[in-house]
This record gives sequence, structure tokens and C-alpha cells, in this order.
Amino acid sequence: MAEELTDKQKIEIAKWFLINSPPGEIQYVAKDIRSVLKDDNAYETAASESFPLYNKSHLICLQLPDRSGDVLVTSFSEIDENEYLDPRTAQVVKVDHVKQVCTEMRPANDEELPSPYIEEYRCALDAESIKYISEAYPKGFTSVYCVSGKDVEEPGSDFELVIVISAARHSPQNFCNGSWRSIWNIEFKDDLQMVEVSGRMQVGAHYFEEGNVQLDAKHECRDSTIFQSPDDCAISLINIICHHETEYLTSLQASYSNLPDTTFKDLRRKLPVTRTLFPWHNTMQFSLTRDITRELGIGK
Repeated sequence: MAEELTDKQKIEIAKWFLINSPPGEIQYVAKDIRSVLKDDNAYETAASESFPLYNKSHLICLQLPDRSGDVLVTSFSEIDENEYLDPRTAQVVKVDHVKQVCTEMRPANDEELPSPYIEEYRCALDAESIKYISEAYPKGFTSVYCVSGKDVEEPGSDFELVIVISAARHSPQNFCNGSWRSIWNIEFKDDLQMVEVSGRMQVGAHYFEEGNVQLDAKHECRDSTIFQSPDDCAISLINIICHHETEYLTSLQASYSNLPDTTFKDLRRKLPVTRTLFPWHNTMQFSLTRDITRELGIGK
């Protein structure tokens, strides 16, 4: 008889299922886990540890408490436990991770915001990002954060910005959910007069009509451009991002459109190892069949 799981083991299993929930489905998974556990304390422990990780990894977007805009929940915007910065409005919101809502809002302190010099680059990049996603991801969201060198006051020092792009389409009534997530680290190297770009893109999809099929595709790339004025840098960088994201999406579409003719056919062997189809219509040609027939006296 198998040993019963300990409370700690139950919590760890519950956390795994919550963290690995498909895009937009963690609330459904949480409801099922709660009913399976039949232990509110174990569920609340698992949920309190899993939801923040899920929300940040899926770059979820939440409406501000005053409905004036939205804020992305990311590790780059995290100021304190459950507090996240929206650099566009210079507001800090408090997030209830399990309910996935913003509960409070306050103005950001000067220490939480970048210097005017850095903000000029951040704002220019933010404006171009908004233009880009309005065309590429009409239901998407973007935000630009300073993750290094936010106190730099003038040219002569390096700093780093991060562009986060998040787009999701949830349609559980049609048995499908999906998301696009991309993170672009942009390092401004003053001494080299270069801007280095590294991007990570991730596509997730879940189809569950009469089945359960999931897609989790990832891609990384690197590029660079010259250090220019804020506006010129922003245009150049968004062109780079557009190029790489379009190229990756095109490659995904091409690979999946070829699935029926390539991958699916390769999943089964067309012929036996003898490279000859088995002649079910004439099995007497095989010596084994003849031997069995002779030994059993079949046909006599």
C-alpha cells in the first residue's frame, strides 16, 4: 500500500501545477487544486508562493485601481513585495497576486525613478514601443524599465533599459488560450558608443477541445546599433526588435504549416524494416505460415 503524501509534498505538487498552468488558466487550475487538496491551509500556502511567480513569468497586465491605465507585473518593475512600478505614469501599485488585481496606488518616490537623462531615453523608447505594438499586437502591452544606471545624470556612463512586450488572447469558451512574451535587454555602452541588444521571445498556446495540446516555443537573439540621440536610438532599436520578432513569427508559421508533410509523417514508419509491405492477401508465401499449416494439418 502506498504511503500517504505529507502536507509538504502536497504543497509542492500543487505549486508545480499552478506555476505550470497554461496562459490565462491559473485560476481554473487553482479551483481544481483547491477541491482536490481539501485543505485550505495547504492550498493558501501553495497559492501564495505560486501566483507571484506565475504572474511575473507570464508578464500579466492589470488595470490600475483608478482605471486610468494598466501596469505590467514583471520582475523588472518589482519594487518591494507586492509593489510594482508603472514608469509611464510614475505610479506604484500594490498587487493582490492570487486575485490578480491592483488594490492600491501611490506616486513613485524620486529614488524609485530614473534620472532626467535616463528618463529621456526611456520615454523615447516607450513611445516607439507603443507605436510598434499597436500595429504588431493590437491587444498587447509594453513597458520600458531602467534596470541599471538609473542615477546617471549625463553622458559618460553606461546604463541598461529593458523593453517588455506582453500580448495574450484568452478564449476558454473556444477551448484555446495563448500568449506572446518578449523581453529585450538594451545595454548602452558609452565608451564604445554602441548599444547592444539581446532578446528572448516566448510563445505559449493551449488547445483543449477534445484533447490537450500545448505549445511552448522559445527563441533568443542578439544585435547591436550605434549610440545616438534618444529619439534616433529609439527608432533604430524598435526597427531591430520588429525585424527579429517578425522573422521568428514567420519561421514559426512556416514550421507549423509544414507539420502534416514532415513531422507527423515521421512519427510513424511507412514501411517495415524489410522495406516491403506485408502481403496480408497472400500470407502463404512465408515459410513460417507453411510450416504451421503443415504441422497442424490445416487444409487436409
